[in-house]
Amino acid sequence: MTARLFGTNGIREVVGEKLTAAFVTRVAGAIASTIPVGAPVVVGRDGRTSSFALSRIVSSTLAMGGHRAIEVGVLPTPAVQYLVPRLSAQLAVIVTASHNPAEFNGLKCIAADGLEVSRSIEQAIEDATEKGTAASARYTDIGTITTVSDGGHRYVEGILGQVDVARIRKRKLTVVLDCGNGASVETSPALLRRLGCRVVTLNGHLDGTFPGHPSEPTEPNTRDAQRTVAAVDADFGVIHDGDADRAVFVDHTGRYVPGEETLALLARDAVERAHGGVVVSPVSASQSLEDAIAPLGGSVFYTRIGSPAVTHAMVDQHAVFGGEENGGIITPKFQYARDGAMTLASVLDLLARLERPLADLLAELPHYALVKERIPCPTELRPQVVEWVGEKLQKEADRIVTIDGVKVFWDGGWMLLRPSGTEPLLRLFAEAKDPKRAREFADLGLAAVREALAQAKGAG
Repeated sequence: MTARLFGTNGIREVVGEKLTAAFVTRVAGAIASTIPVGAPVVVGRDGRTSSFALSRIVSSTLAMGGHRAIEVGVLPTPAVQYLVPRLSAQLAVIVTASHNPAEFNGLKCIAADGLEVSRSIEQAIEDATEKGTAASARYTDIGTITTVSDGGHRYVEGILGQVDVARIRKRKLTVVLDCGNGASVETSPALLRRLGCRVVTLNGHLDGTFPGHPSEPTEPNTRDAQRTVAAVDADFGVIHDGDADRAVFVDHTGRYVPGEETLALLARDAVERAHGGVVVSPVSASQSLEDAIAPLGGSVFYTRIGSPAVTHAMVDQHAVFGGEENGGIITPKFQYARDGAMTLASVLDLLARLERPLADLLAELPHYALVKERIPCPTELRPQVVEWVGEKLQKEADRIVTIDGVKVFWDGGWMLLRPSGTEPLLRLFAEAKDPKRAREFADLGLAAVREALAQAKGAG
């Protein structure tokens, strides 16, 4: 059986362990073999310590296979996605591990339309990688490697075309921007300056070791932004992850805004402006999303977790909006991609249009308590642990959904357990109106996981 290389959002492995020069060469050769000879391929990267070297391996392997590699340098993942159709490319390969810890890197493939490639294409690449299939050109047919240096500028201009620039500039908002030492260090500050904002930047230099804080914008990693918002009397703060496909916010009081609140707020605005419509979100979405959009004629279509599942479903469902509860928001009028900078611009546009603080708008939303846990688990044990937990909890549950992992519903709330698609761990979500109940549901799931792990390890 072919080994699955692609997780929920690309290939991600620890550099120097599985992710070696030989492995990347093999995968890049497989990618080269799946597209027409001579096809143009965009190659982008984030700022991780290995990204430059690995992107050169990708470009060189593509060229040796007869393709035209177009290197666009360090850019946010959504900026690369924006460029693919505009450069008439057949494909893009992005060297990135998004929000993963610094020791990781990876490869993400983007189709000609700017969406993540389908699972069938991932499968074709995996098959070719396992077989060692690689494109090979005669010396007369070796491809080229060229550079495009204005990709960030083109991306920012594209976002500016989606919002009311004059109205935002008139507000003269103060924004604390934490780039997280990642790929947004050039693009998001430029975007805010163009929108007339006073910008206070944190971690604004590129550093693949992420010295400011870990790359994932969870609440503990936003503490500097929270303190700075209060210190400089900012209107809000925004924090990007390593490849800037996510944006997490802090309101003017310094309160961390959970991603599910941002999703519900922007989805409500999109549905209201469209006079109804479908919003696509993974099975991990908070009940607050349905509650926010249903009175306006909106409905939620649920998918597996991961932006590829969400974006492809958005196309199929003709959705007016979509996204995940982790700050990965998708604005289809711009592009079908999780996009941190577009999300930032959308929030600015909303605040300028309504002339109200972010905290006031968020206070109007339905609120639930959402607990998130990460449980280390060997990759090979994850499926059986999830299955065992589902079987154990099924007896006392009102119902169970298995779109992705196992989601168990009880009176007043739910718990979701699923394998991470990017790291050797299980992710657990639990939600209820009452924070104590949400914690109880999470603890129930954690106890079942611990029991399942003990049994699985004992059987091994």
